[in-house]
Amino acid sequence: MAEAAKWYVVHTYSGYENTVKATIEKTIETRQLQDLIHVVSIPMETVTEITDNGPKTYDRKVFPGYVLVKMVYSDDTWHVIRNVRGVTGFVGTSSNDPTPLTEEEVYAMGVEKKEIIVNYAVGDTVRILDGPLSSFTGTVESVDVDNNAVNVVVSMFGRETSVEFELDQVE
Repeated sequence: MAEAAKWYVVHTYSGYENTVKATIEKTIETRQLQDLIHVVSIPMETVTEITDNGPKTYDRKVFPGYVLVKMVYSDDTWHVIRNVRGVTGFVGTSSNDPTPLTEEEVYAMGVEKKEIIVNYAVGDTVRILDGPLSSFTGTVESVDVDNNAVNVVVSMFGRETSVEFELDQVE
């Protein structure tokens, strides 16, 4: 059933995002819907503001008025979500069926992380797949999996230059 689960965008009254999320999660628990509704998420970003008193860090909603739900769409799950207080409906509704987000949209929002398996290590020769240096080859100088970055030493115009790429831009 997890294969059929997709991400849907639920529109809420502004300021009701946390209440809607909590209510959906409580309903999932009381009605035993864990196999149908998997994740309820409010996309957040960390913001650092420089003030006279020094830096101030806080979390801010990326899309105010919206909650993301990963679920198996059915009449039952639609009814559960739609009847939560503060929910105005699903986004992308065509003929009463909401349109799920594509995987690219979900990854771009940072809700789900794509796992990248690195098949190279420091000292390996790699080929660049993307960007202005595509089809160049170089030597891996460092790999930073946490920040999705790899430094590659590329020889351009007789000079060696260290260039940073994303992990999936080289092989």
